[in-house]
Amino acid sequence: MKKVLVVSLLVATPFLFDTASAQQMMDGMNGMNMGQESAGTMSMMALHHATGVVKAIDPRAGHVTIAHGPVRSLNWPAMTMTFTVRNKKLLDKLTEGKKVDFDFVQKGGNYIVTAVR
Repeated sequence: MKKVLVVSLLVATPFLFDTASAQQMMDGMNGMNMGQESAGTMSMMALHHATGVVKAIDPRAGHVTIAHGPVRSLNWPAMTMTFTVRNKKLLDKLTEGKKVDFDFVQKGGNYIVTAVR
């Protein structure tokens, strides 16, 4: 019985020290994001860029429809889609037929324009 206990301790001891050492190395990392977001959260936070032509503006709803080129960050082909704008004042910069460079983010199932150039 003593042999089994001694062998068990000899086998387990290095793992105990490794665990304690790893914990010490992590002590200063509390509150750091270690990639624990879900894929959905990361998509919501990613900033995407595109170029397109304004097709329609709905100031009341805060929407703009843009025929945009491919969006590599999302693996999207060129298409026409309606975006919500973060701030309705962005719509003041837009007119139908105007070529724009714009940034947008995903929030839930919506895509929100955050900047227009």
